[in-house]
Amino acid sequence: MLDRLYQWTMRLAASPNAAFWLFGIAFAEASFFPLPVDLLLIPMVLARRDRAWMLATICTIGSVAGGVLGWMIGAFLLQHVALPIVHFYHAETTLRALQARFVQYGVAIILIKGLTPIPFKIVTIAAGAAHFSLLPFIAASIVTRGARFFLVAGLLRIFGEPIQAFIERRLTLVLTAFLILVVVGIAALKYL
Repeated sequence: MLDRLYQWTMRLAASPNAAFWLFGIAFAEASFFPLPVDLLLIPMVLARRDRAWMLATICTIGSVAGGVLGWMIGAFLLQHVALPIVHFYHAETTLRALQARFVQYGVAIILIKGLTPIPFKIVTIAAGAAHFSLLPFIAASIVTRGARFFLVAGLLRIFGEPIQAFIERRLTLVLTAFLILVVVGIAALKYL
């Protein structure tokens, strides 16, 4: 089953519509979607390493645009839309703590947490709920999300063949480790 899922993702990554899917998932991941965009970015770069920088750019633009939607959800739709998303992650306490920290640390929160496995949507929603200024939010999101996606794309561009061979040989191990990282990121929400 995992092998079929991996092969489907690789076919999607090589398809003509792959860039639209990547943008859409990056957008959704930054505002409401539970799965990280890396699940599509990694196979897309492995399928077309010559397009690594363009794919990282698409991810960055999609994530920042989705982050603006997350900010708007937090700022204008906190009760009706944001709280159910936050509740899905059991991160109500984290949301309140982040709102308070935005007053004190602002941009630093976005820069640090945008690189971690902590779901970025929690940061975007908290920034909106704290009514953190939108322009610094966008600038910090461009820096942090760009750094993350360009780092992943760059490493895959340089070391793509051995990484792809490793993934294909140990697909179950890689996906298990990735899921553990996602769960740790979500669990970390309670403590950060």
